Formats: sequence, structure tokens, C-alpha cells
Amino acid sequence: MSESIPEGAVRAHILVSGRVQGVGYRAFADRVARDHLLVGGVRNLDDGRVELDVEGTKSVIEAMLLILKAGPPAARVHTIETTWGQATNRFSSFSIWA
Repeated sequence: MSESIPEGAVRAHILVSGRVQGVGYRAFADRVARDHLLVGGVRNLDDGRVELDVEGTKSVIEAMLLILKAGPPAARVHTIETTWGQATNRFSSFSIWA
């Protein structure tokens, strides 16, 4: 269990589509999540989207979503789909998954 997960934490499953692979999007998302003290991970999907599984407070995740929408300079984010749920407390940090 992570001590960094605050009381009232939630989970967000996020799918980002657009030009988000091959442009440093995962490293960007990793940096943003760590800066916001969120836990979870990010990976590329075979269909060209990027998937994030993030846990923390809803307001902090919502702030991160605004930054993810802009993305790094070479990215072009078209849509972000977010599904909210209960935090699992299975993450202790944020990682880039293979």
C-alpha cells in the first residue's frame, strides 16, 4: 500500500487518442503524474492510443487531465476518455509500462 495515496483517493482509467505515440507523450504523462504526486502508470496501446491508470484525489487528477489535453509540443491530442472508479491502492509510484 502506498502512503502517498490520500484519504478519498479515486482511480481514473484514461485513454488518449490523436498523435500521441512517437512524440514523447508517455514521458510527458509520467512527468505530469509525478509532479502531481499521483500513482499508477502509462503505456502505448496497439491501436495508437495511450492508456493511463492513475490514482489520487479527483481534483488533482482533473488538473492533470487539463495538462494531458495539451500534451508535449509534438503531440496532437484529439480526445481523452476518462472512466472513474475506486482507488485500488495497488500502486506505490508512477511508471511507464512496456
